[in-house]
Amino acid sequence: MEDLKANQKIWLVVSQIPEGKVATYGQIADMAKMPRRARLVGNVLSQLPAGSTLPWHRVINAKGELSFPNGTPRYQKQKELLESEGVVFINARISLSTYQWEGE
Repeated sequence: MEDLKANQKIWLVVSQIPEGKVATYGQIADMAKMPRRARLVGNVLSQLPAGSTLPWHRVINAKGELSFPNGTPRYQKQKELLESEGVVFINARISLSTYQWEGE
C-alpha cells in the first residue's frame, strides 16, 4: 500500500509538467514530498505500462541530460517527444534555466 501511495504521488506531479517544460528526478521527488528519492522517481517511471499517457519524457536528470544512453531507441524516443514540444538540445543537453518547470 505504501508503494502505491508513493507511485501515485510521483504520477500526480509528473502529470502536471506542462508541454515544453522539463523537471528533474530530484525535483519530482521533492514536489512529491519525498526528498532525496530521485532514484525512486526513475524506478517508478521505468515501470509505466506501454501506452501510458503520463508525460514521463519531460523528466530528465539534474545535468539537463536524458538518462538513457545516447543513441539508444529509448533516448531517441524521449528526445523526439521533447523536440516536438519545442525543447531545444544543445550538445545533448537541455537548458534548465530555460525549460525547467517551476511548479505551481
